[in-house]
Amino acid sequence: MHNNRKKRWVSLLSTILVVATVSACGNGNSNENSGSDVGQSANAEKEVTLTLLTGSTQDHVDTANALIEGFKKVKPNITIDLESSPGGTEGDNLVKTRLATGDMADIFIYNSGSLMKALNPEKNMLDLTNETLMANVIDTYKPTVSVNDKVYGIPVGSTVAGGWFYNKKVYADLGLEVPKTWAELMENNEKILAAGITPVIGSFKDTWTSQIVVLADFYNVQAQVPTFADDYTAHKATNANTPAALRSFEKLQELNDKGFYNKDKLATTYDAGMKMLAEGKGAHYPMLSLATPTMAQNFPDLIENIGFFAQPSDDASQNGLTVWMPTSAYIYKESEHIEEAKQFLAYIASVEGTEAITAISKPVGPYLINDAVIPDDVPTLVKEMLPYFDSGKTAPALEFVSPIKGPSLEQLTVEVGAGIKKAQEGAAAYDKDVEKQAKQLGIEGW
Repeated sequence: MHNNRKKRWVSLLSTILVVATVSACGNGNSNENSGSDVGQSANAEKEVTLTLLTGSTQDHVDTANALIEGFKKVKPNITIDLESSPGGTEGDNLVKTRLATGDMADIFIYNSGSLMKALNPEKNMLDLTNETLMANVIDTYKPTVSVNDKVYGIPVGSTVAGGWFYNKKVYADLGLEVPKTWAELMENNEKILAAGITPVIGSFKDTWTSQIVVLADFYNVQAQVPTFADDYTAHKATNANTPAALRSFEKLQELNDKGFYNKDKLATTYDAGMKMLAEGKGAHYPMLSLATPTMAQNFPDLIENIGFFAQPSDDASQNGLTVWMPTSAYIYKESEHIEEAKQFLAYIASVEGTEAITAISKPVGPYLINDAVIPDDVPTLVKEMLPYFDSGKTAPALEFVSPIKGPSLEQLTVEVGAGIKKAQEGAAAYDKDVEKQAKQLGIEGW
């Protein structure tokens, strides 16, 4: 869901931008081959200006500026000019247009997963597979920015987890334990409902939030059908005809059928849902961990009352976490300053790079850089994600391992979650939506 975001995370940029003229003082390019190392001495005297394109949200801009400032201390001869653009479809179209017209920035920060793969990476992005900087990047991330076994990006920022926020005070007052199975979660909901508290918060006014139950279930789908992503992409498997995938829609339907949602779920917004959870008027909120900073900012005295658990499966032994990958940094293949751009990416893919980001924006999940750590002062709910990563019980969300994500999912999950459609109908309708997109992308088998 990239919502992106919306994202998984999720893409944000402005309609018409003029690429800054790339200037370089000095003659020619260095013949040194170690340009991807942050500390290399090659071209130390050469003054170079790079352009960097990123999203226009405050967090995106602050993160980019922190990286630029940190890198400047390491490589003072390299100046980086920042550009920004709007979000959603407008931003996607801008990136595609700039690539098509040869007008792209030297480095651009964009989605990982399916949206990245729609940009024709082999034509437009520099292959980073054999660069030394890739040794710092955790292997589980690499397939989400790979095409034909070539890796094109590095992660910028922390991961985002999809699962369930819950109110610990409600749990303590009612003597509940964190569920390991869907059945245990339903039992908790029955007790919460009997206590006069809303068991599950629905904020379907902001339609993107309706997708979380379905999307966060992908770890469980993959655990049962390890080949699902490949089969789905090749049109050998569908949501409606794969019991494990259909189960994700059935869980959404079950929450409505049993009356666990707030009655005004269609009129409730994301902000209102966060308030309900913080104040204990709702016990659970299916959500992405990217909501953590909002919760901490709006309810600083209540943030430690909020916990997090992965969406349970029907089998306690398969309990694991679905993960949204961060945005990624890519080098424009036609950049005139490839070696300097590699040096900047090497900085981003270092522990020092993650520390620069942490200084201005607390992570909402683990980093994907080796030896990078999250600070001790993050909210406890972020720390509660770590055991899943430490035990290897994580899986990228489907949109990061398949290029196909239909645009109508959030409308369909509203309908299933509100009882307008049954799970089977919703899954079948989504399969049709997916088919349209797959054909537009020209994917083989469709």
